[in-house]
Amino acid sequence: MKLNKLKPRLLSGDTPTGRLHLGHLVGSLEARLALQKDYECYFIIANVHAFTTQFDVPMDIRQNTLDITLDYLSIGIDSKQSHIFIQSEVPAIAELTWFFSMLLSFSRVMRNPTVKEEIRNKNLGDNYPFGFLLYPVGQIADILAFRPELVPVGEDQVAHLEMARECARRFNQIYCGVDPQTKDEDYVEQGGLFPIVQTKLSRIKRLVGTGGPNADGLLLKMSKSLNNAIYLSDDPDTISRKVMGMYTDPRRLHASDPGSTENNPLWIFHEAFNPDTAWVQDAEIKYRLGQLKDVDCKKKLIDVLVALTQPIRDRRKLYAADLGAVLSILRQGTSCANELAEDTLLQAKKAMKQDYFKRKFQLLPIC
Repeated sequence: MKLNKLKPRLLSGDTPTGRLHLGHLVGSLEARLALQKDYECYFIIANVHAFTTQFDVPMDIRQNTLDITLDYLSIGIDSKQSHIFIQSEVPAIAELTWFFSMLLSFSRVMRNPTVKEEIRNKNLGDNYPFGFLLYPVGQIADILAFRPELVPVGEDQVAHLEMARECARRFNQIYCGVDPQTKDEDYVEQGGLFPIVQTKLSRIKRLVGTGGPNADGLLLKMSKSLNNAIYLSDDPDTISRKVMGMYTDPRRLHASDPGSTENNPLWIFHEAFNPDTAWVQDAEIKYRLGQLKDVDCKKKLIDVLVALTQPIRDRRKLYAADLGAVLSILRQGTSCANELAEDTLLQAKKAMKQDYFKRKFQLLPIC
């Protein structure tokens, strides 16, 4: 197998539970775009993970998988430089999930704050499949199967990355004989199979949604499941409707307290997306003094978001008009992903002394 030794490797991706939104854009998509020229990039569409909460709507998962592919291409992911692939079509990931599940205790998985948050935010209670608890381990396999040096993520995924780092250290120590005192950056040099991945956080830790605070007074992050998202593919009318309905500081109803820009989604969005920083700074001052109305600020934000997403919508239309070409991109990317993941699985089995026979796996056309 000929792997790219000229560039470091990067892995990132999304679960196809719906189209991508502005939170994804600042969460990791911007970083992927900025890094794809300097890294060998693998972008996973984790359709198996979607079954943890949507197992009863498989056609939705299929459509969302195609929608996310269109989102990737429309924001500028270059299929000539980056590999977009479908998780379920890379069987080595499932096999590695099983092995990695032996390196983590049940209590360690349940201490993952992201797991707890999803159970709470999605009101799952105790009504979730066992696979929901397995998916954090599956995410470890998603990552380590491609032995990346870097994983761009939003803040909510940091806990998953730390579990992947723990799992990589333990595998390298148990099966590759790496000294536990080894520095993270030296594990591969000392004989380890898996790099201890580095995390690249987004410029905005968590983009809030368009709705108001929860019962505890906290603003919720933008989320498909919470119905508080502005999607990259939303048309101008939809963006306008969502922005005009956006939650702002309720104290502005009283003349004695004109309002605050702190923890105000309207101004969080302006600070995140409005390129006219001078306008934002001046407008925030006027807003706090009661000299600027919500509706004026919202109209300005609508103009900003429509201009930001218009090139994305234009490219999306072009790709959506030729779904055969889109499927070819997925096929090629998945072929490349299989080639690398199979190599990782082979080396992992050798390290674990479980390489009894040569594995015959029918790959798609060679990358």
